[in-house]
Amino acid sequence: MNQFSAKYADRIHGVLSGFDRLVFRGTFRGLSYVEGMMAYLSFHNVLLKDFGAFSERITKRIKRASLGPVEDAGCPIEYLASPKVSKEETARRIAQEHGITEGPVCVLSSVEPCQTFEVYRNRDAKQIELVNRTRKCLFLYHYTIDPTFGFMNARLQTWFPFSIQVCINGREWLARQMDHEGLGYVRQDNCFVAVEDYARAQALLDAQLRVDWTERLDEIARRLNPIQEEVLGGYTGRYYWSTYQSEWATDLVFREATTLHRLYPLLLRHGMTTLGSADVMRFLGHKLYPGERICPTFLGEVVSDVKRREEGVRIKHQVNHNSVKAYDKAYTAHGSVLRIETTIQDPGDFKVYRPKEGDPDGPKDWRKLRKGVADLYRRAEVSQASNDRYANALASVDDRATLDECVRKITEPVLWHNKRVRALRPFDADDSALLEAVSRGEFAVNGFRNRNVVAILYGTPESLDPQEARRRSARVTRQLRMLRAHGLIRKVSHTHRYQVTDEGRRVLTALLTARQTPVNQLLPKAA
Repeated sequence: MNQFSAKYADRIHGVLSGFDRLVFRGTFRGLSYVEGMMAYLSFHNVLLKDFGAFSERITKRIKRASLGPVEDAGCPIEYLASPKVSKEETARRIAQEHGITEGPVCVLSSVEPCQTFEVYRNRDAKQIELVNRTRKCLFLYHYTIDPTFGFMNARLQTWFPFSIQVCINGREWLARQMDHEGLGYVRQDNCFVAVEDYARAQALLDAQLRVDWTERLDEIARRLNPIQEEVLGGYTGRYYWSTYQSEWATDLVFREATTLHRLYPLLLRHGMTTLGSADVMRFLGHKLYPGERICPTFLGEVVSDVKRREEGVRIKHQVNHNSVKAYDKAYTAHGSVLRIETTIQDPGDFKVYRPKEGDPDGPKDWRKLRKGVADLYRRAEVSQASNDRYANALASVDDRATLDECVRKITEPVLWHNKRVRALRPFDADDSALLEAVSRGEFAVNGFRNRNVVAILYGTPESLDPQEARRRSARVTRQLRMLRAHGLIRKVSHTHRYQVTDEGRRVLTALLTARQTPVNQLLPKAA
């Protein structure tokens, strides 16, 4: 438990921490560089001058093999002419229109940039060469509602080196797990606003870390590219799987939406005005010099920004390609979610205790975290540590009542004994004088009477017309009734005295303090 969840434990239903979005990439290592590709062509007796025709034949075979099972299942296959079209929204629309709840949903094809190979005529050397190139080719996006992972997609590059990208969502996966366990929950978009048993749900999220990722991803690859072994012809082994991007989310589910509505703007302000570059680097695993100084050799970029998104207002702190962010994910009658999330794209900023690559029995040491799925468990640990460090920093926010919250109720009309009572105008001269009069220190113990307030507001002249005296007393009576209606004072039973209530003392003290505070002391707080 971090300091934030401990501080607000009485207002939080539960906490869930686990993977949100996971993007894996599968590559044939033997085909990922020019020398390896040349060896593959030599293995199949393909000349460089025939590379284009050979690749075209292989691409056609792969496309037929990949699309065949989808066509047999009667699922839609659509070509997207524009990259601006949301593939996920398109796939979800198709699933809804066709009533698909499990199995293949559709295949969306799109021409996009890719890293591949091309035959280049080297005029200086007077020969043709195979070179790495960024060009465009057709990608096949297979959308599926998997029995384990839920709604997911896998993308196949149909030109050498036939890379694969698999995108799953840990919360989709958790929903499947809870359905299997018969665990009740209420879901809002990509988060859970209520769960029957948070401890059991967290155990299911933890179980996701013990999956044999290589085996599961190989299964997906075989469905996506059924003829991969035939194409390789025994030249190279299976796909090598790396984690291109991971999002590890900690969801804090508040009982009342009003609590998060009030708290979140304070967290946003605290995050933007109080947390500096050194804090952000510490959250994301960078070492600092004594005195919270950044290493002089650090050449990266630290950025903090706030953005309003469809699901809420997001504050994000980024160091190079890694980030930690927070946003108010959902507001519902069942619960409201504050999400803290660490996204890692460059794991090299973190460390893992392991032997050298290729020497599993060698001595262990703290080495750079790898992209490979072998280090996914450690990636989860450092992501959770990042979330906890950020949550601890947010726990220091001053969430005491603001002046606006103190005075908001008294600046609105109220009904008292079925009669409308006007709003107070605390900065108006007459109302301000009244509030100051009833809050005087000499009335703290024994309270005050009507005549005490009259004396303060009008003075005590030696001679006063009786009619004017009654008029002043009646006006103060109406004013005291107004203060009673707003809950600032109460009448002492069986007396003609009044006392300021506890809530009234809090409001009056806040107002009088604000009035008497010099402007130059308020300006730094507004910066």
